[in-house]
Amino acid sequence: MMINMSFCVFGVFLLFLVPSPVSAGFYPNSSAIPPEHRHGNAWDSFLNFTGCHAGMKVDGLCKIKQYFQHFGYIPQTLSGNFTDDFDDILKNAVEMYQRNFQLKVTGELDEPTLKHVVVPRCGVGDVVNGKSNMHSGRRAYEVSFSGRGPRFHTVKHYTFFQGMPRWPESHRDLTYSFDPQNTFLTEKVKSVFSSAFVRWAKVIPLTFRRVETFPKSDITIGFYTGEHGDGYPFDGQRGVLAHAFAPTNGRCHFDRDENWIISSNGGNGRFQPTAHDLESVAVHEIGHLLGLDHSLDERAIMYPSIPPGTRKVDLARDDVEGVQTLYGAKRNFIGSTSRPQP
Repeated sequence: MMINMSFCVFGVFLLFLVPSPVSAGFYPNSSAIPPEHRHGNAWDSFLNFTGCHAGMKVDGLCKIKQYFQHFGYIPQTLSGNFTDDFDDILKNAVEMYQRNFQLKVTGELDEPTLKHVVVPRCGVGDVVNGKSNMHSGRRAYEVSFSGRGPRFHTVKHYTFFQGMPRWPESHRDLTYSFDPQNTFLTEKVKSVFSSAFVRWAKVIPLTFRRVETFPKSDITIGFYTGEHGDGYPFDGQRGVLAHAFAPTNGRCHFDRDENWIISSNGGNGRFQPTAHDLESVAVHEIGHLLGLDHSLDERAIMYPSIPPGTRKVDLARDDVEGVQTLYGAKRNFIGSTSRPQP
């Protein structure tokens, strides 16, 4: 492996991986995607680090440190220049990531870990202020960056943002709108979001109504590239797919550079892995807008990552129980229910 002393600046984290800008693509199926729009994963280069471990210095390791910092595994207080050394900072981040996703904890960039890292995912971080709500089995743990061991306690798989923010009881008819600058969004594309909102509205006593009063609506939806003003820039195809903010912020952003499948037929399924199902990602991000954080249940909509070619739109029991903990069950809902917590 090439050995080289170099530095990376976190501010360019989601720019260094983008080979060239591409236009948003919305397609009825994956076979309709032009060959020139079929690009690789923004994080595929991380696979070159397979086998790296503490004590090594490898050209480009600073980039994977930036990845781990973006998702919370390295404190923001360490932002600035990263070296290509496999130091304790990276080792601790790798161990925390492996523990979060129930991988064997080796502290090394082994093959199973990197194969998991490169799967496209939501841009919402896994760790906030050194604390992770993700867990092994039915346990959550709290990790200290000072090196103390994890403390376990029993919880459900679903998690919430800090403070359990939610939409107030006096405001349960939520409005949403699309950025009018996204002139490429057709009614067909917008209808995908309508379907996604319905999936949540079936289980909780909230309604979602489309309006044209952007940005005054409760929820604002837009497709953007790179840096777009919220401090969380997009990175090109098959990296970060989208991100959304906790209640009552209401912002929901999607990567314009992705190839999106907009067929809203049926429930969960698989298709050719050259694009992402828009409704699947939309349902996930709406979960964040409602106050759900990530779940470690791979069957759940709120699991952080989703491989290309996957349609995953049916709420799992974990999703339903989590959102009903915030809002209660919709009247006449048939299924498992949870009472809203005060």
